[in-house]
Amino acid sequence: MELNVHALTPRFAAEVTGVDVAQAGGNLAAALKQAWLDAGGLLVVRDQDIASDKHVAFSHRFGPLFGAPGEDPLQETVSIYIHPDHPEIYRVSNQVDSQGKPKGRKGAGTYWHSDVSFRERPAGASILSAKQLPDVGGDTIFCDQTSAYAALSEAMKTLLAPLHAVHDFAQAARTQYASAVVVDDDMAGANKALHPVVRRHAETGAKSLFVNPGFTSHIEGFHEGESAALLGFLYAHCTRPEFLYRHRWSPRDLIIWDNRATMHYAVMDYGDDQPRYLERTTVIGERPVA
Repeated sequence: MELNVHALTPRFAAEVTGVDVAQAGGNLAAALKQAWLDAGGLLVVRDQDIASDKHVAFSHRFGPLFGAPGEDPLQETVSIYIHPDHPEIYRVSNQVDSQGKPKGRKGAGTYWHSDVSFRERPAGASILSAKQLPDVGGDTIFCDQTSAYAALSEAMKTLLAPLHAVHDFAQAARTQYASAVVVDDDMAGANKALHPVVRRHAETGAKSLFVNPGFTSHIEGFHEGESAALLGFLYAHCTRPEFLYRHRWSPRDLIIWDNRATMHYAVMDYGDDQPRYLERTTVIGERPVA
């Protein structure tokens, strides 16, 4: 099936128009997934007025979902932000309901990270639907970890090839989450995993860097200072302008990104007088391999 696809940067990110993912059958879903892979793992699908149940149904086309019955839940810390009728949906919002309860997590993702990288099977695709947006602001910045890896010297690639890094939810929990919603298991290593610093994509075969400031605590086998220096170099390298795409949200945008090959940062530059509400599903990926 042929889609109307336009590149958003020379090597990374694309947009699709003129489709309705809520009605996506096998052919359309397969075409969208291929366009997503061809775009380096970031696809913006415009003008999607999609209900929550349809969002979940479409997301299942990409694989099993965190929170689905019988599947891996997200960590307990975020349970207060899960959709009450659809446990597969994580809600992002700066608003509260009539009882004063948050409609979603305020300030979610305001640091560079790859979703759920602290699990043995981290996130594959994340699919985020914009329901309510501020008049200005609230952009999301994405980093192309595949191009960033390709741009490294051969000597650096050789150094990184055998290395593994620890990803730990506690890395973000202590600074990004209020103590009231952090539970003991989250801080005691229940959400902690060892992954290769360079991973090979299970579907495209491309190599990407797989470390992020949000959840990567250190590189295995290195002294603390050595690990910090190497990770600091990699983070500065990955976030060079040529590897970034900054998305300015439009009403009813649906974004699909690949956590295996990207990291992202949500810019919180809007006030509570500017309502923002989005819904996200997250696909359970495979165990990373070097």
